[in-house]
Amino acid sequence: MTSLDKPTEETDQHDARAVTEAALFEAFGGLRGMVETVLPGLLFVTIYTINKDLHMSAIAALAVSVVLVVVRLATKDTVKHAFSGVFGVAFGVVFAMMTGNAKDFYLPGMLYTLGLALAYIITTLCGVPLIGLILGPVFKENLSWRTRNPGRKKAYAKASYAWGAILLAKCAILFPLYWWADTTQLGWVLIALKIPPFLLAVWLTWVFLAKAPAPIDVFAEMEAAEKAEEERKAALSAEQHGETTPGARHRREA
Repeated sequence: MTSLDKPTEETDQHDARAVTEAALFEAFGGLRGMVETVLPGLLFVTIYTINKDLHMSAIAALAVSVVLVVVRLATKDTVKHAFSGVFGVAFGVVFAMMTGNAKDFYLPGMLYTLGLALAYIITTLCGVPLIGLILGPVFKENLSWRTRNPGRKKAYAKASYAWGAILLAKCAILFPLYWWADTTQLGWVLIALKIPPFLLAVWLTWVFLAKAPAPIDVFAEMEAAEKAEEERKAALSAEQHGETTPGARHRREA
């Protein structure tokens, strides 16, 4: 390696890590997405801690979720994280209202976390890590990592196992509390466990992917293939056109 090669390689590694950070930030919503995830539940448990009013707590949580979606729509921003928050809160409100048990506000989210943990692990065991399915389109590689980039598939498998293990550990804390603790205790513990496990999982994903081979940009490959095909057709058309001109016929006859 020469003195000129090293800076180039370091620059490439830095660029790859920057791309990975940007992709993770986009895929998981960044700081704003975290706020939208935490705020409805925080408002619910705060109001319920103060006045033990299930209806007021539930309505407030649902209202702030709707407001977050409206703000996203007004600013023409991505709404998928805000919409997922609305659906999660809506299911929680329905459960709690139907049973009359305020703890049931948290049950749909807890079941979703458990299902997601199992999905990360099962899909990885089946050779299609869920984190790869999520991030593949973000990195413009789609499913190319499955057959054409084994190093990247291995990184996605490690990341998916990490997500599954972290979410299962979270469930191991929350489900016993659902049975043994009261609503406010469960709510505050759940709020405390919203961000740290998520950040740990994202950080581990970044570590695994930063060390993995670069993604294969299948979109760029498709564009290059289409451009080459257009150029081939244009060249063929020009050749055919040239052969039909009087001058071309005269040259062939001569």
